Amino acid sequence: MDQAVVDQIKQQIEQNTILLYMKGSPQMPQCGFSARSSQALMACGQKFAFVNILENPAIRQTLPEYAEWPTFPQLWVKGELVGGCDIITEMYENGELKTLIDQAAPDSE
Repeated sequence: MDQAVVDQIKQQIEQNTILLYMKGSPQMPQCGFSARSSQALMACGQKFAFVNILENPAIRQTLPEYAEWPTFPQLWVKGELVGGCDIITEMYENGELKTLIDQAAPDSE
């Protein structure tokens, strides 16, 4: 793994309490999984950061190995990997995602 890219990923995760690595942006997702994940996050009503991995090929290549999670999107909350689209969707549907996001949101501290 390229250490400079790993350092960049670590910095992004540390600096953003709620961070979604996705294809595209929440307003213009570039795949269905990223669309569903970002919609679930937006429905929780808190601000979150995102990284468009399509514009960051080094991150796209390095993050799966760093996170030990092979697919995108990836949701990180307070430095911990929550999971991908299936986990995000399931947590949204059972109310766990909103609870997690509300507790993590910077304004709630």
